[in-house]
Amino acid sequence: MDGINTYIFDMDGTILNTLEDLTDSVNFVLQRFGLPPRSLSEYRQFFGSGIRYAISCAVPPGTPEELIDKMLPVFREHYNKHCLDKTRPYDGIPEVMKKLKERGCKIAIVSNKIESAVQELNERFFAQYADAAIGERPGVARKPAPDMVMAALEKLGSSADEAVYVGDSEVDLKTAKNSGIPCIAVLWGFRSRDCLLENGAKLLAEKPEDILSI
Repeated sequence: MDGINTYIFDMDGTILNTLEDLTDSVNFVLQRFGLPPRSLSEYRQFFGSGIRYAISCAVPPGTPEELIDKMLPVFREHYNKHCLDKTRPYDGIPEVMKKLKERGCKIAIVSNKIESAVQELNERFFAQYADAAIGERPGVARKPAPDMVMAALEKLGSSADEAVYVGDSEVDLKTAKNSGIPCIAVLWGFRSRDCLLENGAKLLAEKPEDILSI
């Protein structure tokens, strides 16, 4: 890890505990369309590959794609209004980012969340630390494609050999691999240790301050 001066963070499950607000918004959509809600533990496995994927997992098998198309704008409207109801940074994350900035490091946030939510949440919690924040938007392939990471590196003026990715899921591990950078997998997020190890995790952080020592 010598020479690392750029830290690219996933958002959901890594720096922000967004699970309850995401769950509430998807369940709102399901109920609006007459479908049964899902539990918090179920949603823990659904999130990570974008909201369309999460909704596709939450709806009953065989639900038409056309119906999911109609559900997406309802989710966006609800989540944009309620993304700050229960969401908070994980304990220790702001302090870690502050120390990284004091070391002269660059920080970016890269998320499969919709762009408007990423920008609002970044502005609320991390604007003083993050030099770039990128969400789902037209023309940029979602993770695990490397496009978002490459866009962040370009904006920061960093190269892949100067960067490390920090995330909590198999999607993040694949994203880092596809981007040609190492990944620190965190254990306080949406996936279990076993899941992360099964998907090739080599560097594990049990608590946020471990990011500094790794």
